[in-house]
Amino acid sequence: MSMIRDLRAAVRPSRPSLRKDTGTYDTTRDPATPSCVVDCAVYRDGVRIETQKPLSPHEAMRQVRRDGGFVWIGLHEPTEAEFSGIASEFGLHPLAVEDAVQAHQRPKLERYDDSLFAVFKTIHYVDHDELTANSEVVETGEVMCFTGRDFFITVRHGGQGSLRTLRHRLQDDPELLAKGPSAVLHAIADHVVDGYIAVADAMQVDIDEVETEVFSPSRKGGTPRGTDAGRIYQLKREVLEFKRAVAPLMRPMLLLSERPMRLVDPDIQKYFRDVADHLARVHEQVVGFDELLNSILQANLAQASVAQNEDMRKITAWAAIIAVPTMVCGVYGMNFRYMPELHWKYGYPVIMSITVAICLGIHRTLKRNGWL
Repeated sequence: MSMIRDLRAAVRPSRPSLRKDTGTYDTTRDPATPSCVVDCAVYRDGVRIETQKPLSPHEAMRQVRRDGGFVWIGLHEPTEAEFSGIASEFGLHPLAVEDAVQAHQRPKLERYDDSLFAVFKTIHYVDHDELTANSEVVETGEVMCFTGRDFFITVRHGGQGSLRTLRHRLQDDPELLAKGPSAVLHAIADHVVDGYIAVADAMQVDIDEVETEVFSPSRKGGTPRGTDAGRIYQLKREVLEFKRAVAPLMRPMLLLSERPMRLVDPDIQKYFRDVADHLARVHEQVVGFDELLNSILQANLAQASVAQNEDMRKITAWAAIIAVPTMVCGVYGMNFRYMPELHWKYGYPVIMSITVAICLGIHRTLKRNGWL
């Protein structure tokens, strides 16, 4: 079927941007519409039903029940009071509603009687000129999706992860949208995972930079230059934040791709497998990042220890050299009346010559053994 062949091209951008998209729809809302509603529209046969004024969730659902189709409502950080009316209108489960309002949930998929509740963590890469011990590498947000037979509700938390561009792109493909709410669920999952891929590629550059600094030789000597351990640790923390978004999503994607569900169109379910494959690839990358940073951090600490030992060897070597004239001067500074060579004409130059010769001999020996 041509629609299925073109599904990926319709829902996936050529390359996800690392910039924020925080724009919202500029609409004049009805007073009965909660201020958290970004957009509310009815789709019938894959086409958005245009209205003279923006619909409230109640009006949109009334149209769907009367004429068919499904409603897609986008919300941004709703309060409990704002979301309670919508939850009652669509019969959402109280536990899912509580999670959607409170946010800070781990990625998951929960099935209720007449709906699916999915939580996705969105990841945004923060551009920076130089990685420091305080650099923020990734920002996280959340997208929570309620999927029903005739409705699809998204609840966003965080300043990034806007779905406006995705909604416009889906509206340009009515054949895909005609598949119903499960097509939107797949598009959002694919969009989120594509964002993971872009962030993983960007983080690879930072990790390569740190690795190069740790293992590249210094200009003066042949010893590694090392880098600030704080930078490595900060990057490791950001990778851990990334891992918390990716790892818990593995199981939900497998369920959506392998287990038949009443609310997921069979034609759409096939393409959740592709999302699961890409997610598995990102998960492997993130795990590899974590292990690599562990090795880099251990190597950096080992280099710092080696550098300290090298400094101590140099200090010890010079102390051994200085000990010779110190001993000689100490002996002849005891002020005893009867001491050899005190009244000898050549005593001073001979003693000084012997002292210098011994010091030069020790210096040469230590340098030949790598202590200096």
